[in-house]
Amino acid sequence: MSLHNKNIGIALTGSFCTFDKAFEEIEKLLADNANVYPILSFNSQKIDSRFGKAADFYTRLKDMTGHEPITTIEDAEPIGPKNMFDILAVIPCTGNTLAKMANGITDTPVLMAAKAHIRNNKPLVLSIATNDALGLNLQNIGTLLNSKNIYFVPFGQDSPDGKPKSMIAHTHLLGLTLESALEGKQIQPVVLSPF
Repeated sequence: MSLHNKNIGIALTGSFCTFDKAFEEIEKLLADNANVYPILSFNSQKIDSRFGKAADFYTRLKDMTGHEPITTIEDAEPIGPKNMFDILAVIPCTGNTLAKMANGITDTPVLMAAKAHIRNNKPLVLSIATNDALGLNLQNIGTLLNSKNIYFVPFGQDSPDGKPKSMIAHTHLLGLTLESALEGKQIQPVVLSPF
């Protein structure tokens, strides 16, 4: 399946160390002539880190996609009623966002976007980046893996010796994951070898 002309929501949460990879994937989607609509969590739109300034990320997203990023819960809520996207991806999806999503909490623009989108029985793709994937968040990952219309970008341990509970998505597989999810299939295998 092609992503040409698909309306794709891309939501970023605060795993800033993975932003470079996320932007690379957004560029690939745009090169495939997908329509990309950015959404930012509160942290990703406000926190400056050693990986870059929040304002610069905002401007870069706006310039790349041609769309003003969604930055409030109020602006994310209409995503469902307006049936805005064919598919929505959270890249990166932090452990905090995973935990809240698994427990039905919608207190950020990204979580509201996910809730609003999935009410239309459309696919939601998660590209995880969490230091506790094999810790407290393992239960949340399991819950979401078993939830209707939720798909995962394949993921693996990024530092088995240094951070044995940490896992991140193989973000270069985002496009294939989106295509599979649009066909109602989870790309396999879900868990890949360490990086």
